[in-house]
Amino acid sequence: EAVHLADQGVREINLLGQNVNAYRGLNHEGKLVDLALLINFIASIEGIDRIRFTTSHPVEFNQNLVTAFDQVPELVSHLHLPVQSGSDRILAAMKRGHTALEYKSLIRKIKAKRPGISLSSDFIIGFPGETNADFEDTMKLIIDIGFDTSFSFIYSARPGTPAAELKDETSEQEKKHRLASLQSQIVSQARAISEAMVGGTESVLVTAVSKKDPGALQGRTENNRVVNFRSGDHSLIGKFADIKITEALPNSLLGQLS
Repeated sequence: EAVHLADQGVREINLLGQNVNAYRGLNHEGKLVDLALLINFIASIEGIDRIRFTTSHPVEFNQNLVTAFDQVPELVSHLHLPVQSGSDRILAAMKRGHTALEYKSLIRKIKAKRPGISLSSDFIIGFPGETNADFEDTMKLIIDIGFDTSFSFIYSARPGTPAAELKDETSEQEKKHRLASLQSQIVSQARAISEAMVGGTESVLVTAVSKKDPGALQGRTENNRVVNFRSGDHSLIGKFADIKITEALPNSLLGQLS
């Protein structure tokens, strides 16, 4: 499939799965292949210059996948790795299978292989039994890791699940307050990362004409930021361009062709 897409001019492949790093498949020789080896195979395909994968689970994130960030330049410097909470007590209640310290240890290994990698995560706020101390553990983890973006939500019970039977004494108002605090912190961190990109040159995969300016094009950086830049050369769409970042906006970047 990846070879076929490359023949059609596709330059970036995104490997998707509910827990994609648990992937195990057979190669043409009938041997078992994990996600890291699959990434290596795809990187060897002529024309494929970027590879992403999502979503992952920390427990399934093996050393082969960590090493891929060192050995496969086509693998982007961006990783979405959900942690859900920074509290060991809540992680255990969620049956996540790892602690906050184990998560941080994994992130340190990845950063050692790919310095400057952009990190995003999922967070569930107000899981039954979550105290202020549990939430503060989550906020500390967010700051320590330096997450760039997140998908964060207030917990909602699903009938038939074990968590639906747990006692929930946290008010909806408190949950909303915690969620707002978390999202504010993430936005602040993302803004700082965007501002640090100003003045630098990014390899941008040009995707389309800018939605707000027909005289401009837009594309995405490795760390998944939208960049708009002035150009009427539509032949750039579907190709990579070096763009000097000139301004950081709340939800995008501005730049100019280098």
